[in-house]
Amino acid sequence: MRPNGYTRDVDPLWALRQVAFRLERAGEPTYRVRAFRRAAEVIAALPAGELDRRVAAGTLTDLSGIGKATASVIVDAVRGREPAYLDKVAAPTPVTGGHELRAALKGDCHTHSDWSDGGSPIREMAEAARDLGHEWMALTDHSPRLTVAGGLSAERLRRQLEVVAELNVELAPFLILTGIEVDILDDGALDQTDELLAQVDVVVASVHSKLRMPEREMTERLLTAVANTHTDILGHCTGRLVVGKGRPESTFDADRVFEACREHGTAVEINSRPERRDPPTRLLQLAVAIGCDFAIDSDAHAPGQLDWLVYGCERAEANGVTADRVINTRTATALLTRESNTHAPRVEHSDTPNP
Repeated sequence: MRPNGYTRDVDPLWALRQVAFRLERAGEPTYRVRAFRRAAEVIAALPAGELDRRVAAGTLTDLSGIGKATASVIVDAVRGREPAYLDKVAAPTPVTGGHELRAALKGDCHTHSDWSDGGSPIREMAEAARDLGHEWMALTDHSPRLTVAGGLSAERLRRQLEVVAELNVELAPFLILTGIEVDILDDGALDQTDELLAQVDVVVASVHSKLRMPEREMTERLLTAVANTHTDILGHCTGRLVVGKGRPESTFDADRVFEACREHGTAVEINSRPERRDPPTRLLQLAVAIGCDFAIDSDAHAPGQLDWLVYGCERAEANGVTADRVINTRTATALLTRESNTHAPRVEHSDTPNP
C-alpha cells in the first residue's frame, strides 16, 4: 500500500512533492515550488475516488490550486507514469568529493520552517530530512529582531517547542531537535532570553545586521557571542553572498574568533547554501589549522534544500575537515550531552586562491 491509501505504482502526492523537492534543490523560485506543494494539499483533501473521476473527465484544472503544469504531473502519476515534468527540472550541480563525509552525517544543525522565513511546515521539513537518511534535524527558526524573516517572539518559540514535542511522538524514532538561529546583537548579546536559550537543544548564533561594522567592533561582537554559554554554533561567519550582486565579507580578526571558538567549544558552521559558501576557503583552512570543530549545515528554508549538505561536505573534505571534527556526525544523544572529540592541535595552513 502506498502512502495516503494509493495502490498505484506512482502516487500523485509523491509525484507533486518530488517535483517540488527537486525544484527546491535546484534553487528555483519559490512561486514555482509552492504551486506543486499547494496542488498536493488540494488532492490530499479530495474525497475517495474523486481524483480518478476528475482525471478521467479532464476537470482537474477546475479545482482551485490546480494548474496546467500540476495537472500534467497528477495525470501522469494516476496513469502509472513517471511524471514527464521531472525531466524539466535541472539536475543538481555535480560534486567531486565529500561523499564519505556526507554519508557520515546523522543530522542537520540549521534548518528553517514556515514559522519564520522557511517555505514549508515543520512536519514536511522533518519528513524530508528523514527520507534523506537523517536520524535527527535541528529546527532553528529566526529570533525576534529579524522581523523581515518572521523571527519568533518568546511566546511563539514556546509554542513551537510544544509543537515539536508532539511531532516527535508521531515521527519517532526520527527526532526534531529544538533550536534557534539567534541574532548576534551589536554588542554581541544574543537576541532571546537566557531562559529560552537554555531550553532549546541547538543554538546557532549569526550576524544579520550591520555586516559592515568596523573590524575591531565586529571582532569584539563575535568574541562575545562565541563565549556565551548558550552558543553551540557560529553561523555563516562572514555573511558573504557569492551569487548575483553578491555581498562582501564582514571583516574581523579571524585568528582571535576561531581561537575563541576552539576554547569555548563553539562549532564553526560550514554553510552549504550555494550562494553563501561560508566561510571562504582561506578562513575555513584557518579554522581547521586552529583545531575548531565544525557543523556542516544546509541552512535549508525548504525541503529540497536539505539536500545541499553535499556541497558543504565537498568543501570540508577538500580543506582537511575530518568526520570526527564535525558535530553532526554524532547521534542526537551525543550531541545533546555535548560529547566532544579531542581538539586537533593547531597546525600551519597554506593559503589558496579558491573561494
